Amino acid sequence: MKEYFQLQFKLLNRKIIDFGVPLILAYTLLPVLFTLVLNYLYSKTEFAIPILILSSISFIYKLSEPNRNDFLKTIFNNKNYKKIRIVENLIFSLPFSLFLLYKFELLYFLLLNVLAVCFSFLNFKASNNLIIPTPFNKKPFEFIIGFRKTFYIFPVAYILTYISISETNFNLGVFCMLLIGLVCLFYYSNLENEYFIWNFNQSPKHFLKEKVKTCAINFTILSSPILLTLSIYFHTQIDILALFFLLCITYQATVIFAKYTAFPNEISMSEGILIALSFMFPPILIIITPLFYLKSLKKLKTILL
Repeated sequence: MKEYFQLQFKLLNRKIIDFGVPLILAYTLLPVLFTLVLNYLYSKTEFAIPILILSSISFIYKLSEPNRNDFLKTIFNNKNYKKIRIVENLIFSLPFSLFLLYKFELLYFLLLNVLAVCFSFLNFKASNNLIIPTPFNKKPFEFIIGFRKTFYIFPVAYILTYISISETNFNLGVFCMLLIGLVCLFYYSNLENEYFIWNFNQSPKHFLKEKVKTCAINFTILSSPILLTLSIYFHTQIDILALFFLLCITYQATVIFAKYTAFPNEISMSEGILIALSFMFPPILIIITPLFYLKSLKKLKTILL
């Protein structure tokens, strides 16, 4: 059982490195950002704890996928299997549990951990014929795949937007749009086969233009409920809203360009560090976005016309 968790930890580290983020940065910056976001949410709305618990359960829910658990049962005996499921669920809920403990919400801390243990004994069987519909056509595979994996995040963002209006909290509404923008960024971590790029039969400039255009359109579709609602109820701050919207588009374009700078390999560590730095200092986008664009053009010329 110990070897199983060691393997999972190594796989996690490998995914972080392949994404181009140094391990020391991931294990220091992410916990800080996580705490800041939850603390902000806790201070701005009375619904913070239910949202926090539901968010934790949504992560735990993924561990109850039947095919995954059937595979574990073939490797471990029943006793070790149950131990693994309980420990996994508690690990996934740990960041949320620690935050509840930090806020002295002891009852909710106990509730979350009890739910985590209970969920370890459940397998949620989904019908093989069930297909989650998306608001996209067949062209942008990144959004189709990504949306079906993260669909549960969008209702949460829309509910938080409603709360931001009911409590006249513009910042919470902007946070919801930024959350959707961040989720969309991770859609472009999936690398397609080189053949599918070659099959476009377009110039590198046109290829990248279509990628960014498609991303901008689909992000607008997903964030439009938030944009329209905030524009109506906070019309005096529409300029700030437009600025953050354009910032989301810029980040998405930057990640798209970075994706193809090293294609067919993952984003290199140097690009990953620059992207991470841009989150702390957005003006750096003025430099790295055109830099990634030129590098991706050069790389795509070996594949496209």
